[in-house]
Amino acid sequence: MEKELQVINYISNWLKQYALNAGVNGFVVGISGGVDSAVTSALCAKTGMKVLVLNMPIRQTKAEFTRASAHIDWLQANFSNVEALTIDLTNAFHQLEKTFPAGTVENHLALANSRARLRMTTLYALGQTHGLLVAGTGNKIEDFGVGFFTKYGDGGVDLNPIADLTKTEVFELAGSLNIVESILTAKPTDGLWEDGRSDEDQIGATYPELEWAMEFSGNEETLNKRQKEVLTIYRKMNRVNKHKMEPIPVCLLPEGIK
Repeated sequence: MEKELQVINYISNWLKQYALNAGVNGFVVGISGGVDSAVTSALCAKTGMKVLVLNMPIRQTKAEFTRASAHIDWLQANFSNVEALTIDLTNAFHQLEKTFPAGTVENHLALANSRARLRMTTLYALGQTHGLLVAGTGNKIEDFGVGFFTKYGDGGVDLNPIADLTKTEVFELAGSLNIVESILTAKPTDGLWEDGRSDEDQIGATYPELEWAMEFSGNEETLNKRQKEVLTIYRKMNRVNKHKMEPIPVCLLPEGIK
């Protein structure tokens, strides 16, 4: 517990100092009903600066919406500096679907990622209006391991306070912060699918397994069948999602032709 409290205090102090240096009023955070956004918003709230939290359902499952609402209620009961808005983006997303050509509408992953990008647009619109930084909610495995986030969606942020924490460590902080029980026991999900599929359903491995794979540096011949499967999953996702996790490539012209 003492270690977790040290991490909580360090991150909240880091957030506050960054915001003060940037000359902004505080932070805006999208609340999904998952542990990452719950911890991120609580850490922002602990700075004492203004925090605007947004519940942005797009054909959301009832369980996800209920968890997000419960966390927002918890935040406002514990922090007087937290303001909240629910902005239902379902109709806006429906109009976007109607505008897209048929091939895009049939591409379910493209549409799922469009949900995340619509939420990012909303966060920045409200952030700019109120002088707030968009706080990211990606953890270390998602942001630097398997690239499990939407480019220019939930990956489009001003700063990320939990990107050096594994999912396991995020859950540990959540326990120390007394985050609501329904979030602590829910299966992690990105909230981009109407069937409520979990991250594990999509990735094919649990976060503890991915954390193991991210740190693995031993002899592969000693691994069992499942460990080899997880390592293959991790390495494939790490490879194909490099474009998300590395800086945008810039074509630098040599002096002779510039």
